[in-house]
Amino acid sequence: MSRRLSTFLEAIKFSHSVFALPFALVAMVVAANGIPSLWTITFIVIACVAARTAAMAFNRIADRRFDARNPRTAKRALVTGELTVGFMWKALLASAGVFFFAALMLNGTCFLLSPPTLAILLAYSYMKRVTPLAHIFLGLALGLAPIGAWIAVTESIAWAPVWLALAVLTWVAGFDVLYSCQDYDVDRAEKALHSIPKRLGIAGAMRFAAGLHIVAAILFFIFWWSAGLGTVALCGVFFIALLLQRQHAIVSPNDLSRIDAAFFTLNGYIAIGFFAMVLMDVLRAA
Repeated sequence: MSRRLSTFLEAIKFSHSVFALPFALVAMVVAANGIPSLWTITFIVIACVAARTAAMAFNRIADRRFDARNPRTAKRALVTGELTVGFMWKALLASAGVFFFAALMLNGTCFLLSPPTLAILLAYSYMKRVTPLAHIFLGLALGLAPIGAWIAVTESIAWAPVWLALAVLTWVAGFDVLYSCQDYDVDRAEKALHSIPKRLGIAGAMRFAAGLHIVAAILFFIFWWSAGLGTVALCGVFFIALLLQRQHAIVSPNDLSRIDAAFFTLNGYIAIGFFAMVLMDVLRAA
C-alpha cells in the first residue's frame, strides 16, 4: 500500500502543489490581515491539495494514450500498468469528495462555488485537444486558488485577489509554454493536440512565454498596490521579476536541457519566496 501511494503521488506530481498553494496562502493572509484561525488554514490547504489531486488524476486518465506515445511520459504509472485506470478513478472521486467537504467546512459560498471550480480544473485536460491556448486555461485553473482562499476568509470578493489570480494565470501559462517546448516534435506528430510551440515554433513560443511573464510581473505589482502592502512585499515582486528573467536566461531554442530547473526549481522559489515576503509584510504591519 505504501508503495502504491508513493507511485500515485509521483504520478500526479504531488510536489508541484508548491505552485498554486503558496498563492492561496498569500490571498489568505492578506484577506485576514494576518494569520486566520487554524480551522481556516487547515481547510484551505486541504481544499487546494484535494482539488489539484482530483484534477491531476483526471489528467492522467484523459491523457494516457497520448502519454504512451510520448517518450517523455511513456514511463508514467498509468501507461506502464503500475497503477490502473480504476485506481485513478477512485482517487479522483475520493479527492473530489474531500474537496467538497473542505469547501463546506470553510463557508457556504465556497461550497456553492466548489462544483464549477472543479469542473474548470477537470476541463483543462481536454483543452489541448481544442486550442493552442490550453496553457492559458491551465493558468486559469491555478489562478482560482487565491480567489478561493480570499472567499474562504471573507466570504466575498475584491479586486486584490482578482489581480493576484491574473498574475498567477500569466505566470503559470508562461512557464507551461516553456515546459511544453520539450514536446514540440510529439505535438507536431499528434494531429489531435495543439500547443503554442506547435503553432509558433520553439523560438516563437519562448517569445510568447516571455511576453506572458512581463505581464505577470506587472500584475504582481498591481496586486501589491491594490492590496496596500508594504516594502517587504514589494521586494517580493522584484524577486519574482528577477527569477522570471532568470528562467528565460537559462533556456534557449537550441538548448532545452535546463527546462526542469527553469520549470520546477525557479518557479518553486517564486511561489514560496513571495508568500514568505508577503507574510512578513502583513505581520509587520498588523
